[in-house]
Amino acid sequence: MSDAPVRVLVVDDSAVIRQLLSSMLARDPGIRVVGTAADPLIARHKIQRLRPDVLTLDIEMPRMSGLEFLEQLMREDPLPVVMVSSLTERGATATLQALSLGAVDVIAKPKATAMEEFERSATELAARVRQAARARVQARPAAVFQPAPSGSAAAGFAPAVAPRGRSPSSRLVAIGASAGGTEAIRQVLGAMPADAPPIVITQHIPATFSRPFIERLDRHSALRVLEAVDGAPVLPGHAYLPPPERHLGVVRHREGWRCAVIDAGPVNRHRPSVDVLFDAVARHAGADAIGVLLTGMGSDGARGLRAMRDAGAATLVQDEASSVVWGMPGAAVRLDAADEVVPLHEVAARVLALS
Repeated sequence: MSDAPVRVLVVDDSAVIRQLLSSMLARDPGIRVVGTAADPLIARHKIQRLRPDVLTLDIEMPRMSGLEFLEQLMREDPLPVVMVSSLTERGATATLQALSLGAVDVIAKPKATAMEEFERSATELAARVRQAARARVQARPAAVFQPAPSGSAAAGFAPAVAPRGRSPSSRLVAIGASAGGTEAIRQVLGAMPADAPPIVITQHIPATFSRPFIERLDRHSALRVLEAVDGAPVLPGHAYLPPPERHLGVVRHREGWRCAVIDAGPVNRHRPSVDVLFDAVARHAGADAIGVLLTGMGSDGARGLRAMRDAGAATLVQDEASSVVWGMPGAAVRLDAADEVVPLHEVAARVLALS
């Protein structure tokens, strides 16, 4: 990217929120708010005239919903979109749908609170927008994903076949992701058979969206996808994600592995952190593990994946061409943490082949 400021168009039906977001973004010299829009129809004209690099988009707006607008935008004139969502169950469900339609990232709708909180929110928003500007977005037909029939793989993804003569549960699989990861993980799990190896996952996601995300994965996979409970066994045919605002690790038990839910501060600015998961898997599973680092901003997980490789684990990262953001996978490659760099559609098959 050039050194030119990231050009942002703010779309929200609330004048207060438009002003608040604009003032937050204006604090960053690397960002320029080129305009605002009160609804998608106004936004459509301003996109054509102003050619922003990134859009911040509300979900509930007059004349056309943010989801309808996003679907059209990603089909006709795609650009990186950061969803600005209310922290409600309804907002969480809609936001997950927005991510499936091609939005790069999501951030909670800010509030005009104390200055310290304002500055923290402004810094986070600016970081998300700057990183979104680097995202790879492509025109694509809109897809509204329907729940898979009970006991079947997700619609649209054929389950991969486990290699003959090998138990699919012989290794523990650890997956990490951030921006773009909600759909990448859905695709990987959707391609897994019901007797797949046990899987532990860390995805950077706001706390309010964590449980709806887990429920969505469970609907679209032949696996049983669960929120991890501290001390619970890690079983074949199951995938585990941490509770909101908790890290996930594992510990070795005489009968296999158990979940370790960790109440600790952020690591690499994230809670949950991929490095926390990968470090635990390196210590407690060693060569009996497979590490997978998918699309995501920043470098969380790169160091942990290197620890897994040093401990004898097989390690995979998603390739740049299929990643929304090749931040975390790219950082792992630079650390020589990856045995293989593979496109997203091959990840499930490679994991099964290595199991």
